Amino acid sequence: MSKISVLNVKGEKVKDIKLNDNVWSIEPNDAVIYDAICLATASLRQGTHSVKTRSEVSGGGRKPWRQKGTGNARQGSTRSPQWRHGGIVFGPTIERNYNKKMNKKERRLALKSALSYKVLDSELLVLDELKLDSSKTKEVLNIMKDLKLSKSVLFVVNELTDELILASRNIQGVKVILPNEVNVLDVARYNNMVVTEEAVKAIEEVLI
Repeated sequence: MSKISVLNVKGEKVKDIKLNDNVWSIEPNDAVIYDAICLATASLRQGTHSVKTRSEVSGGGRKPWRQKGTGNARQGSTRSPQWRHGGIVFGPTIERNYNKKMNKKERRLALKSALSYKVLDSELLVLDELKLDSSKTKEVLNIMKDLKLSKSVLFVVNELTDELILASRNIQGVKVILPNEVNVLDVARYNNMVVTEEAVKAIEEVLI
């Protein structure tokens, strides 16, 4: 098992803990990560886009001119697709379903691969605990400064307190989630991942 240092909120080393290699040190599978991100982004789509076909556009009930004798091409309605303000052909409708399917083993492999990349790239930090005295945004900013985190950060904690939610919600590029909410899209999207020691154990229990 690989070891990682456990820090306090001041960035000082407290101790070392062992990480389960079956979760944090596997050989990453890029193809499965890609599929998992495609699935996650597709599920975020509302699918409320819709266009009107020639039967749904208002107007056009009368034939614009007689069939023969005008010299113009024959037309049946001013709402045909070739007309201005006409209906749309093959446009998106609300019947379109963007949901994708992925096997449970593939989902686990994708998450393990994403977590392993965090360890390989030294983008994973483990804290002994993450507790705030107040709900001021400055507290989280000071923690990020002491931990030398300047880019986007994903915090994974075992318990979401009101102080932590309020102090972090106004910081751009910062997200706080529970261990059971960890997903491939968030792990890949955020530059750094800060996990409490208890959250590490919770993640390992789910993925082992």
